[in-house]
Amino acid sequence: MNEAQPMPDGPGPEPVDPEELEQRVIEVLKDTFDPEIPVNIYDLGMVYNVEADASGNVEVRMTLTSPACPVAASLPGEVEARIREIDSVRSVTVNLVWDPPWDKDMMSMAARLTLGL
Repeated sequence: MNEAQPMPDGPGPEPVDPEELEQRVIEVLKDTFDPEIPVNIYDLGMVYNVEADASGNVEVRMTLTSPACPVAASLPGEVEARIREIDSVRSVTVNLVWDPPWDKDMMSMAARLTLGL
């Protein structure tokens, strides 16, 4: 027989500014790299959307350069783990999508310059 755990005293978690949290997530994404390409995944255009709410829930919609990408099994988990390290993040969902398919036109100008395109 399990007994209910008492609720902690005091208010719940402090609300966060969703826009500020989204910017912090983007900073983390700009420091996350596909090991085969010397450009971060955000500037590569692999991140399609970042959303956060006032409770600290974060959702990232991203893709990879190819479904056959060698890091397909590990990179989404790495992204999730790195975002979880941000103060005030309560939960993280990383959705790996293939539509629209990634192409080089999604890269930032800085990424294109770095890669000589």
